[in-house]
Amino acid sequence: MLRMHFDIIDTLYSLPGIAIGLTLHEYCHALAAYKLGDGTAKADGRLTFDPIKHIDPIGFLFIVIAGFGWAKPVSFDPRNLAHPRRDRVIIALAGPLSNLALGIVSLFIVKLFSLAGIHISSLPLFAVYRTVFYVILYTATINLGLFIFNILPIPPLDGSHVFFSGMNLSKEKEARFMQWGTFALFALIAAERATGIDFIPIGAFVNKVVSLVL
Repeated sequence: MLRMHFDIIDTLYSLPGIAIGLTLHEYCHALAAYKLGDGTAKADGRLTFDPIKHIDPIGFLFIVIAGFGWAKPVSFDPRNLAHPRRDRVIIALAGPLSNLALGIVSLFIVKLFSLAGIHISSLPLFAVYRTVFYVILYTATINLGLFIFNILPIPPLDGSHVFFSGMNLSKEKEARFMQWGTFALFALIAAERATGIDFIPIGAFVNKVVSLVL
């Protein structure tokens, strides 16, 4: 869904982008909630760029190995929000939009390499420029992928919160949607791995966009 096959070198290049992307994503959820009047995330110690506060070790390992994963979710209390429905959407979108911004900035930096006439393919495997280039390139592709993945309206992804904000569901019904949506999402990802079919070709789409820019 998010990634194709990575060898060990690709995996090493991808680690900074994954860590930064997940940390920034959850921090922006926390910041949005705090700015909108809810201090739950701040009280939980989530209003920080410390990756240890945000990254779930199992979720991180999954995204490295399987191409999907998760971080520690940021909690907020809608009772502290002036406009709960609207503010829920803002909080939900803050995370994915931070990944989009990071992806675009990283892609711009990668473009500067080619504009500067630096030919990465001609450099030794572990040359500094080559390493920096691929770390930034993977940061771009991973975070663009995280943006698209998280705005899908599938529970428990951020896009589902935007979807639910426009519906007058009871907490019980929404909880059931979240439960079944989570099951469906894992089933879809498992089916992709088992069949080799990219049912939601996020990785292929992102790679196409990146190739057009570069």
